Amino acid sequence: MNESVTPERCASLAVFYDGACPLCQREIALYRDLPATAPVEFVDISDPAQPVPSGQSREAWLARFHVQHADGRIESGARAFLALWARLPYWRWLARLGALLGVATLLELMYWGFLRVRPAMQRLAVRRWGGRR
Repeated sequence: MNESVTPERCASLAVFYDGACPLCQREIALYRDLPATAPVEFVDISDPAQPVPSGQSREAWLARFHVQHADGRIESGARAFLALWARLPYWRWLARLGALLGVATLLELMYWGFLRVRPAMQRLAVRRWGGRR
């Protein structure tokens, strides 16, 4: 895909992920196999041919998980996961949980902690699974 995801192209939700990350590859593969309640487009933002949405550098898009809603609104981190999970069977309960007061903030803190250890986890994943896609 060589066009930017725009609200006109995204009927529901565009999910921007780091396709060069073995952890991200495996997680996105799980999500792709599920029947979403509304259209979801998965965009590998690590692909240099894929234009990044305006407003941030490619590095910023790769550093955190992002989604773009059909209205153009962008969310990142835990709120992005909650938006995706709300559309997926087996994951909707987490999105409902995240709607409770304070839970999204707690999930964001947990995500921030994960981001701190992500590089080490990626190295372990490469050793374990290799560079397979």
